[in-house]
Amino acid sequence: MSDSVIVLGAGMVGVSCALTLQARGFSVTLVDRKGPGRETSWGNAGVLATSSLIPFNNPTLWQALPRLLTHRSPALRYDPWYALTRLPWVVSFLSRARARPFEQTAVALDALIRLSQPLHRQWMQEAGELQRLRENGWLFLYRSQAAFEGAAAARDVYACHGVTAEVLDADGLRNLEPHLAPIFPRALWLPGSASVDNPGAVVQAYADLFVARGGRLLIDEARALRPAADSTERWSLSTAHHGVLLAAQVVVSLGPWSRGALQGWLGIRVPMAFERGYHMHHAPLGEASLGRPVYDTAGAYVLSPMNQGLRLSTGVEWAAMDAPARGDQLRLAQAAARQAFPLGEALDEQPWLGARPTLPDSRPHIGAAPGHPGLWLALGHQHIGFSTGPGTAAVLADLMQGRRPTIDAAPFDPARFG
Repeated sequence: MSDSVIVLGAGMVGVSCALTLQARGFSVTLVDRKGPGRETSWGNAGVLATSSLIPFNNPTLWQALPRLLTHRSPALRYDPWYALTRLPWVVSFLSRARARPFEQTAVALDALIRLSQPLHRQWMQEAGELQRLRENGWLFLYRSQAAFEGAAAARDVYACHGVTAEVLDADGLRNLEPHLAPIFPRALWLPGSASVDNPGAVVQAYADLFVARGGRLLIDEARALRPAADSTERWSLSTAHHGVLLAAQVVVSLGPWSRGALQGWLGIRVPMAFERGYHMHHAPLGEASLGRPVYDTAGAYVLSPMNQGLRLSTGVEWAAMDAPARGDQLRLAQAAARQAFPLGEALDEQPWLGARPTLPDSRPHIGAAPGHPGLWLALGHQHIGFSTGPGTAAVLADLMQGRRPTIDAAPFDPARFG
């Protein structure tokens, strides 16, 4: 076998895998239908969040569930028909919102985030993009003392895992973000988190670094993946414009498109559902500004300063990946954000809509595809692929080289669902 690898998908996770495998001595071809960072990785809030070790399906979900199911919460909108058709997945997802599986997930995600952060900083420096990085944390905002007290469980988790968090009163918040409206008596500052001013540009910069170091990037549509016949290589990939590509190993990192591709090409079933989300860029009014991303826990939106404007990102919409866009969740977020900040006109003609690929335990697949030698999976990162892409790549590269990863890879084993 040669050292050739095809990486399918050039979002944050796929580009991270390509860059890392290249550094390990593999000959890597990166394939994406639109180009680096142009799809799911384009639309996130740009936060490299130390707090993202707590998934949506955590033990506090049970208390919030009756309110969420009313379909009036900005935190969750859902398509009832889609929920019914995915009922086994829903049951599996909710079954993980218990103390023991949650703790297993929190430990695993915390390790993956901690592995990723220094790699992000290193790669941004090597790519000449360090000016995009803000290392001043981000804020959770609470509109009442009761809401702040209701989030005590999250603060306990942060403390347990060594995630630095500083409680602020109204004056402390005003010192950090003076242009926020005085409607938040409490806030939580996570100074160890970082953020960037354009997530898509960061992914593109990493891809440019990969190409500058000799990597091959193809903007093309992958049409079929199958075991190679009459070849010294294991795998054959048919593409729309570059013919057939051969490689010893293939990494599938197609985000929400991974499920359909793996099932259609190879009959591999991935237990994936989609947490969709919207964003819209706005201009600030007058001289108002934000120094870091903020999460309004009542409005269930994140407002992030980007070079395209202030990016307003919504909560979760649970629906089929290709379902038509809906406007209600974004309208709720805009109304709530205008109460909190001098938010001006929308800068985009249409809101961006993306799908976050989520597995029932909120952990990604990182590792070998069972029963398919030379096929590797790096997919299912729900909302935190931007925060965990480099760490995912480091774990996967170790596994591909037969090394023991620096963190426990067992929680991410693709065989865990059978």
